[in-house]
Amino acid sequence: MRRDPQDAQDSSPEALLQRALAATTTSERERLARMGLASRVPLDRTTETTLLRQVYLAHFERGELSLAYDVARRMLDLGVLVDVCQQDVARVLIALGDIDKAVEHLRLAASMGTTRRRAFHLWTLGSVLYLAGRLDEAESVLERAARWATADRALHEAHLALVRIDNGKVVEGLQDVVACLEGSTCGQGYGRFVLGMLCIRAGRPEDGEQYLRFFVKGVSERRTATSLSLSGELAAAQKQLQSLALRSRCAG
Repeated sequence: MRRDPQDAQDSSPEALLQRALAATTTSERERLARMGLASRVPLDRTTETTLLRQVYLAHFERGELSLAYDVARRMLDLGVLVDVCQQDVARVLIALGDIDKAVEHLRLAASMGTTRRRAFHLWTLGSVLYLAGRLDEAESVLERAARWATADRALHEAHLALVRIDNGKVVEGLQDVVACLEGSTCGQGYGRFVLGMLCIRAGRPEDGEQYLRFFVKGVSERRTATSLSLSGELAAAQKQLQSLALRSRCAG
């Protein structure tokens, strides 16, 4: 079999890692990462973990959840980037439907994470708890996420407002919370899920429906990894859209 000339030239694990990170396809990313892992050169733990993560992502994107879980556990055992590895283990467990174990790993991720990543880990944990109907826990965690948040503060505060409303509480200044997220860059992507759910509760069902439809369309058009990671949000958005449609038919 002919070797790629670039493979021969850039055969160090570090060079292969950089090429894997820049790869445009799942299969190429995995191929380069496995080459790096197979190198006879001793690997430092950070490089090995990051190479393994490319293999993990390939399995996850193909829906090979058992294989992805095994790789994520190997990453965790190496003891570096521990909060990221805890998050990766949790992603697989969520996709497998083991929410209780996923919550344990996300709590560890939040406790071990750097200041810069702590808000993200807490927000992820709060999102999982919300979708699981554990609203008191979700509210407590999202309060902490909002305190730690910087660039995504509008999203975290809006998500917290959503949880509080669904937990039977009154949120003062709700329209301002919605407007703040609408005017923020974090109102795109996942933000559309939060905006959709929150607009409906703020008396703006038409806007809420539009945001949720954009969210569902965006998730459906993206790769398998995104669909798996957001399966709970996708199901909640579709259920809310069905409820709006039923309400519209009854009103008509």
